[in-house]
Amino acid sequence: MKEKYYIVLEEYERRMIINSLNELRNRLIADGRYTEAVDEILLKIINAKKKKFKVICKEA
Repeated sequence: MKEKYYIVLEEYERRMIINSLNELRNRLIADGRYTEAVDEILLKIINAKKKKFKVICKEA
C-alpha cells in the first residue's frame, strides 16, 4: 500500500523547490545523466492541487 504525504508550502517556498529541481535537472543533463526521477518530482510539484484551509493555533 502506498503512503501519501501532504506538505504545506507558501508560494515562495514552492517556487524555490521548483527552481532547485530545475537546476538539478540542468546539471544532470549537462553531465549526460538520466533525469527521469527529477522530472517526475518536478511535474508532481508543478501540477499539485492548491487547497485553502485555516490553521487554528491553541495554546495549552
